[in-house]
Amino acid sequence: MLLGMAAIWGINFSVMKYGVTALSPTGFNALRIALATVALSAIAFAPGTSRPSPSDARRLMALGLLGHSAYQLLFSNGLDRSRAGTAAVVIAGSPAFIAIVGRILGVERITRRAAAGIALSIGGVACVVLGATSTSTGDDSALGIALILSGSLCWAFYTHGLRPITHRVDGIQIAAYTLFGGALPLIVAGIPSLLAIDLATVSPKAWGAIAYSGLGAYVLAYVFWYRGVQTLGPTRTSMYANLQPIIALAFAWVALHERPTPWQFAGVACVITGLFLARR
Repeated sequence: MLLGMAAIWGINFSVMKYGVTALSPTGFNALRIALATVALSAIAFAPGTSRPSPSDARRLMALGLLGHSAYQLLFSNGLDRSRAGTAAVVIAGSPAFIAIVGRILGVERITRRAAAGIALSIGGVACVVLGATSTSTGDDSALGIALILSGSLCWAFYTHGLRPITHRVDGIQIAAYTLFGGALPLIVAGIPSLLAIDLATVSPKAWGAIAYSGLGAYVLAYVFWYRGVQTLGPTRTSMYANLQPIIALAFAWVALHERPTPWQFAGVACVITGLFLARR
């Protein structure tokens, strides 16, 4: 399941890159989020499932504005201006931002080994940024990378906001209620671009990208993730997620003809080594 999760999320960078190009970042997000919301609702409200308390439900939905609305708008618009492989490596450095935000908030202690790992991960992201901005191909832009980094920062604060709730609310319920909170702004933001096009003219490949990204990356992969957390714990489960940038670079090379650059290889090596050091 966890290998499948890593593959789904790694491939999703290329799928989303195609989707935000075929439609628009806001339109693509609106359709896939709406689909994911319906599917997660069926799982979360199935008979016999436990529900969060009203106060926890309200807090989860409020956090969804940060972890889904803000993050997805920033990430999808950044991806529209960047290569899928570049976005994957930058996102892979998110745990470093999470650790730094935790230290600033005073909820996480950083050891020397962890600090070295964080520095190495950030260095890997810097490699990708330098490589992207030093080329003249126009495939990557400084604005696109800045938007993706801003999304990672939103995700870091969102993650720490969830910490007090994860001990008393089931993972699937967390995924569902945060998505409920973040779905409406994303859908509303996408309505103007969806009204401007004839949905009947949308290609089958674009609809396939919406289905894959909505049901696969947003629902199935999260089910696999939470199953891994329950069985193996968060740290060992997270190690499987580190395969994402490798899979993303390889798939983007095949599907989108994005030839990996030496800067991207260096960035992946630094990020994964840094995460390994920090999580040991």
